[in-house]
Amino acid sequence: MDPSKIRKKIGRFRILVIGRANAGKTTILQRVCNTRENPEIYNSAGEKIDATVLMASTERGEHDIENEMVFRSNPGFVFHDSRGFEAGGESEFDKVKAFIVGRSKETRLRNKLHAIWYCIPMDEASRSFTKGEIKFFSQCDTGIIPVMVLFTKFDALYDVAYAELRSKRVSMEEAEEQAPKHAEESFAVGSQLKFLYHSKDIRHPPRCHVCLPNMDKDDADCGQLIKRTAGTLDDEVVEQLFVSTQQTNLEFCMTYAVKRYLYIVSFTRHER
Repeated sequence: MDPSKIRKKIGRFRILVIGRANAGKTTILQRVCNTRENPEIYNSAGEKIDATVLMASTERGEHDIENEMVFRSNPGFVFHDSRGFEAGGESEFDKVKAFIVGRSKETRLRNKLHAIWYCIPMDEASRSFTKGEIKFFSQCDTGIIPVMVLFTKFDALYDVAYAELRSKRVSMEEAEEQAPKHAEESFAVGSQLKFLYHSKDIRHPPRCHVCLPNMDKDDADCGQLIKRTAGTLDDEVVEQLFVSTQQTNLEFCMTYAVKRYLYIVSFTRHER
């Protein structure tokens, strides 16, 4: 289906972003939308909200998850931001759960929630899951809406990896070069992923995860985030909408287009 027709049918690609304060959520959204500007905020009636007023209300603990964040550089994405239940608070958790359930029941694709990004920063001292995170993955059934964990600020683990390599008498130069790969390999077999995917306490694990280092740098790459998000989408039309909406990975768009073409050719030949 032509991207313009997809957008007319569905509208924009809608993502709920969940995460602790200072998890680097806005930076990642800016990267995905290829901008350094802050998003414009709209309420559920489509009215633009003064960002300074919104900031003041959030500092008082007030936040409306129905508000839409849109970046002018890529208005094809609409983001909803969830805050405030990292400590496991009932009220904020119930709001998030109600929002997900409500969007799941929407009959029009343009109003549905298409994906959930749960951001967990790796620069915290303990780097352990909060009560809110455990509560979400143990109690919140998102149904067909795919949930993906974004381990943000992953470069914070590079120093740990560097120290481990140095303790094994690896030279400073080699340890610095090997630290990123060592951090990824150690994390892949570590306790956090085992708990997230295999713990009996986690009844609703995410579809997948991605590690995002150095998102604050100019040459940051969110290609893996784009690819893995697309891989979580079960609906073909929604997947095409996402691929056509994202603008940061043209190579991925081309690969997807070739895959779709080969599929159509194969299907056509089979039907004959």
